[in-house]
Amino acid sequence: MSVLKSAFSFISGILFSAAAMAQADSAAVAVQKHKGFRDLALMDSTIRQDIRYATANNFTKAVIYDCPACLLRPEVAEALVQANQSLRNQGLYLKVFDCYRPGPYQQRLWDKVPNPDYVTPPAKGSMHSRGAAVDLTVVDSTGRELNMGTEFDFFGAEAHTDNLNLPAEVLKNRQILREAMEAAGFRGIRTEWWHFSYQKKQYPLSDYVWPCH
Repeated sequence: MSVLKSAFSFISGILFSAAAMAQADSAAVAVQKHKGFRDLALMDSTIRQDIRYATANNFTKAVIYDCPACLLRPEVAEALVQANQSLRNQGLYLKVFDCYRPGPYQQRLWDKVPNPDYVTPPAKGSMHSRGAAVDLTVVDSTGRELNMGTEFDFFGAEAHTDNLNLPAEVLKNRQILREAMEAAGFRGIRTEWWHFSYQKKQYPLSDYVWPCH
């Protein structure tokens, strides 16, 4: 019986290792396919996605992306999965609105709103166009967004992270998001509660545009 048990354990170990290697190979192929970017949907399906610039439901009221995708640099994607895992322990999840933004799409956004107060000039380059920034919020187990005080891409004092003249619930929810992101290596900005950039590595601007299927 012990021999059979040892044999079973040995075979199980081989199968597990083979599955792990296949998963790693699949991830490597995906990174190569997307020119060094990771597809977040393949890494953590519990992170909700609502890529707003692939719809007209954004502040420009125009479709900027040809199709939705959330790509990020490998280290950034892994850090985001880490942040989501910490929230899952609280029964909460991340929901992304925007991830990597190709240079050509940054140009489209600028063409619609050529105002540096709202859109980074393409020549300067957004952290989104480096695959190192993400716009996001937090949802509960039913997918309901926590109250953050404003909608995504609301440009006004109510969206500022240093604005403490807000309901206690809003301040608490923003703190939940901020703490999860900062613990994973991200840092926010003063004017947008939803925007976070990865701090542990620098990346070049990219013009790679993901394919639509």
